[in-house]
Amino acid sequence: MGLFKSIASKVRQGLARTRETIVSGIRSMLLGRRLDDQLINELQERLLQADVGVKTTDRLIQGIRTDFKAGKLTRGEDVLAYLKRELKAMWPEPDRALRFAPDGGRPSVILVTGVNGVGKTTSIAKICHALRAEGRSVLLGACDTFRAGAVRQLEIWAERLGVDVVKGQQGGDPAAVAFDAAAAAKARGVDVLILDTAGRLHTQDPLMRQLEKIRKVIEKQIPGAPHEVLLVLDATSGQNALRQAEEFCKFAGVTGIFLSKLDGTAKGGIVVAIRDVTNIPVKFIGVGETPEDVEPFDPDNFIEAMFAE
Repeated sequence: MGLFKSIASKVRQGLARTRETIVSGIRSMLLGRRLDDQLINELQERLLQADVGVKTTDRLIQGIRTDFKAGKLTRGEDVLAYLKRELKAMWPEPDRALRFAPDGGRPSVILVTGVNGVGKTTSIAKICHALRAEGRSVLLGACDTFRAGAVRQLEIWAERLGVDVVKGQQGGDPAAVAFDAAAAAKARGVDVLILDTAGRLHTQDPLMRQLEKIRKVIEKQIPGAPHEVLLVLDATSGQNALRQAEEFCKFAGVTGIFLSKLDGTAKGGIVVAIRDVTNIPVKFIGVGETPEDVEPFDPDNFIEAMFAE
């Protein structure tokens, strides 16, 4: 993946809690032991504690039990290798790339959504910074017209990053802002338009339908847009993030996930649960507070970091 720079040490640092409190327990529990039913049951509990999720854990444990009975897995070390192999295989390479308009068309439109407090605006700044670093021109659309200070927060980041913002009136129609932003992006010939939407609760039906309206307005202006719909999820929210992902998919047509706040306080197993339950790829992870602290999700690095000593 060309966009963003992957730094394995940052990922490892971000997964400190998962590794130290959960996965290190899995390693010490498995290494040097013969595999039996009791050990498999212990492993099942540990995976659930790491926020891997019920569906994923059940699938992994079922596979381990099957291979154990067939004599393919006999030691704890075998199980550790099995877990790494199976988890890494969950992410095909093509679905992790950021989507742009086909055939080099402009503008590419990225719609960013998520509930309040997940780090959505900061995540937008990180994406913007990375796109600018690659020489792409960027325009921001402040479609979060409901929350006091939301537009100003986006403006502050825009000033730091040297990009413009299209905004509307406080409490105005978010779809109207999206329309104006799309028109401005076409007129100015910018490469990428990033739209910040209101921090909707996935349980509030009218707000979710407003998101549908924004999508339709954008598509009328720019056929095929939005090309990417990123859902920002807070890695520290555990299984609640999984429920958010399921609900947003129904309305927003989510194509990728930006997992924020993976900074040492999160259980990284939620990445696995989201992928297995929703089939939505985690594309980016936020590993700090600065615009540079964003990385493409690399499953090999991520899984190795989870199970590192």
